[in-house]
Amino acid sequence: MNPIRRHELIMEVMLNRKEVSVNELSDQLSVTGKTIREDLSRLEEQGLIVRVHGGAVLAQSDQFGILLSKEPLATNTTEKAEIAARALRYIEPEDIIALDGGSTTLAIARALENVPLTVVTNDLYIISELVPKENIRLVIPGGYRVRNVLAGPEAVDYITRLNIKKAFVSATAVHLEHGLSVYTGDSLSYKQTLVKTARKVYATADHHKFGRTALRTFATLAEVDAILTDRGLPTETAEAFRNAGVSIDCG
Repeated sequence: MNPIRRHELIMEVMLNRKEVSVNELSDQLSVTGKTIREDLSRLEEQGLIVRVHGGAVLAQSDQFGILLSKEPLATNTTEKAEIAARALRYIEPEDIIALDGGSTTLAIARALENVPLTVVTNDLYIISELVPKENIRLVIPGGYRVRNVLAGPEAVDYITRLNIKKAFVSATAVHLEHGLSVYTGDSLSYKQTLVKTARKVYATADHHKFGRTALRTFATLAEVDAILTDRGLPTETAEAFRNAGVSIDCG
């Protein structure tokens, strides 16, 4: 099995279990314990997991915006609220926008006023948040449920036929060389399609995600019109991205 695919499968197990043993992963993936330990070491180097005796646990309980709990905004709430307020400056009445799945985009949904607007989203938490706002036209692509989002070829095909004006996308990691990346392939095609379809693309990422690299890149920095982040981003980091031609909105 391709090592990248094996890493994806390990992370998928971790997302559902939060903690797993080497023996369990070895049995599920039909590889040796030595191979699993090497895989876990590489994932730990990327800041995605923490090695413990006999296995590993997730590095963060909400793992960079992949939602698992009933309180998905329980971590980094100040940063997410700040980014959401910043995102609202880019949204106008009658806009057609897409909100990618994630905790920061959920914060944007919660901050939206009940004004005439079309919102395309595959995130079940965002759907629940926007249903009571009757002036917002909610568009939900097809697909099957993977944790808190809808994914699959049906969702991707549906997105290709829409005229999305502005897409707000989330990422596990933001890196000068590797762009925007995630660590499982579930929503990879969906995110890529949002980036290719929308007229404007805004990445939403708190400052903790900068300088990190996950397994799969879904967008280069050249494909993004701006990255919306919080004031916690170090000045030198912001300048490095700007010097590379990337628009950074952090206050």
